[in-house]
Amino acid sequence: MTPPLRLEEIRAAEILQHQKLNGCEAIESMCGCFKVGFNFAETFNYSQDSNYMPSTIYTSGALEYVHIIDQQDNLINLQHTLVLGTEESPFIMKHWSQEWVYEGTDAYEYQSNNTWSRRTFNVDSINGQWTQKVYQVDDSPRYEGSASWIHIDGRSFWESTSYAPLPRREYTKRSDYNITLRRTRHELTNNGWIQDQDNDKIVRDSLGSNYILAQEKGFNTYTRVDDSLCRAAAEWWTTNDRFWSHVRDVWDEVYHNNPNVTLKTNIDNQKLYEILFNMDPKSNRREIRKAVTQFIS
Repeated sequence: MTPPLRLEEIRAAEILQHQKLNGCEAIESMCGCFKVGFNFAETFNYSQDSNYMPSTIYTSGALEYVHIIDQQDNLINLQHTLVLGTEESPFIMKHWSQEWVYEGTDAYEYQSNNTWSRRTFNVDSINGQWTQKVYQVDDSPRYEGSASWIHIDGRSFWESTSYAPLPRREYTKRSDYNITLRRTRHELTNNGWIQDQDNDKIVRDSLGSNYILAQEKGFNTYTRVDDSLCRAAAEWWTTNDRFWSHVRDVWDEVYHNNPNVTLKTNIDNQKLYEILFNMDPKSNRREIRKAVTQFIS
């Protein structure tokens, strides 16, 4: 006969369940239509090269639609979609996605050279935590980290540190570093949320040693606007949801079968996202699998 739970065990379980529900609400509140501001500035550099040129200040903005594309008991998957062009003639582009897993037991850690390795967490270390898995526009891996959602003094935030590839705004311009250490904080605000970053630009050698070349500050703001401004994005997903669901299923197969993933940057001068973006939305999973797997070394 199973012994009854002690009072402290019951209370601990109740606290964890309360924390889980609060985390769910925080993640769900990042959905909607937002005016987004992207802001990055290099703050310090440690280069020994007297001719070192810091990255220029980067600012940009867009309308972005964020919505739930999959939700299960311990999983919430948010898709970001850019709304470009004009209100009369909008152009819709799939953007990044963030998958949240409650008490996730593993994550892919970026190693450099377009390679990720699966990392398994100690079960005791992830109690009450949410793993955020960030994917690129083609749903290939980017970075993943685990931490608890914190709700204190009227604030709700989640912050974690993880290795990542160079950001898109840099990888075509910089070759003097090969990995980014991201310190990322998501925090809810009265009118949306922010993504606050303090990042290291790292040179990692073949032996795995790291040298910090420079540091940067990133501050991205998501200000809630009327949902009608993102109606075109919602309609676009009605047409394209099945296609991207197949893409995610194919990537799930890849992650399940490969503890290490190395991706080719292009095939015949085409990147994976270019191939997927140009495929017929009615393409089946076999056709999508063929397109994705050719990029896996």
